[in-house]
Amino acid sequence: MPSRSPDAPLFEDLPLSAQTNFAELVEQAQARMVDRSVADLTGSFNKKEVKGVTYWYWQFRDLAGANRQIYLGPDDDRMRRLIEARAQGKESRHDGLSRLAAACTSLGCLNVTPRHFKVIQRLSEHGFFRAGGVLIGTHAFIAMGNMLGVRWTGGWMTNDIDFARAGKNISLALPTNAESDVHDAIESLEMGLLPVNSLADGGGATYLKPKDAELRIDLLTVAGRDDAVYRHRPLNVALQPLKFMEFSLEKTTQTVVISGEQAVVVNLPAPTRYALHKLVVMAEREEAFRTKLIKDASQIAAIVSYASERSPHALEQAAVDIMARGKGWRTRIEQAMTMLAVHYPETASRLSAVLKTAARAGRA
Repeated sequence: MPSRSPDAPLFEDLPLSAQTNFAELVEQAQARMVDRSVADLTGSFNKKEVKGVTYWYWQFRDLAGANRQIYLGPDDDRMRRLIEARAQGKESRHDGLSRLAAACTSLGCLNVTPRHFKVIQRLSEHGFFRAGGVLIGTHAFIAMGNMLGVRWTGGWMTNDIDFARAGKNISLALPTNAESDVHDAIESLEMGLLPVNSLADGGGATYLKPKDAELRIDLLTVAGRDDAVYRHRPLNVALQPLKFMEFSLEKTTQTVVISGEQAVVVNLPAPTRYALHKLVVMAEREEAFRTKLIKDASQIAAIVSYASERSPHALEQAAVDIMARGKGWRTRIEQAMTMLAVHYPETASRLSAVLKTAARAGRA
């Protein structure tokens, strides 16, 4: 019987210096996240004079790119302290994160595009990741490579930005009436959160920038008995239920996303669970989405290839879990494995052996 041809290399190790700098970047960014303040927010204070009285507003751009202003109140002692805190914070804040992020970039860590980074950062500012929100999709795949100390050789180009949250019972760390309550709006700024309860307009869970085919934002959640789009009131955004999503979101980790000299802390699925979840989802893709099928296969193969060599126990545990989830899951995995083998025969063969062992373990 002829042996399978070897797959092309799916990842390469980052230099030790890049791995060291990235580990330090994650540590410092996590510390900064705990101690966020108004100095960390994008936007600015703006004042208006009305009949001789000064009133203050916070101005920033929302996810749709529109200018927003939140009323903060008249010029009083609390407002002056907040404005002074921002000025002092911006002056005293060291640029250690910027230097580390720039070093990681120059040493080969994968970056997301600046326009996509702005969206991820904006959700962070709204408290999305603090409240259990998870970055998924290709941007998560990019971040996983840096986290694992490798550079993926393919599968990381995308126009989509995908986010998820595990369920309907996670409350975002924002005041629900921030636009109308001056006290809560100021308190949000002090916490380093944007005081607004709307990210974008529209009733669906997909956000597209008009006349911009290079930016699409999908907000997903776990499917339940009711698969209708669910509107999360605190942020006034819709979440689209997706079958099998719970497998990715049950065990998550934390790292940073990099763009040039910038970095932001995000939550990610565990890499092996991300890969096996994507395997199930790949079977649901229609042939019309061939480009996405190929990208799915490349991401699955890259992570499986890494895990087979560096963390086989994690891959085995995830495999046992997913193979025990029922006939529907196993049927889709079998279908997807056929597609995976077309593009990555060697990796598919290794994964097939792991999945068969896991199925036997589940029946034991």
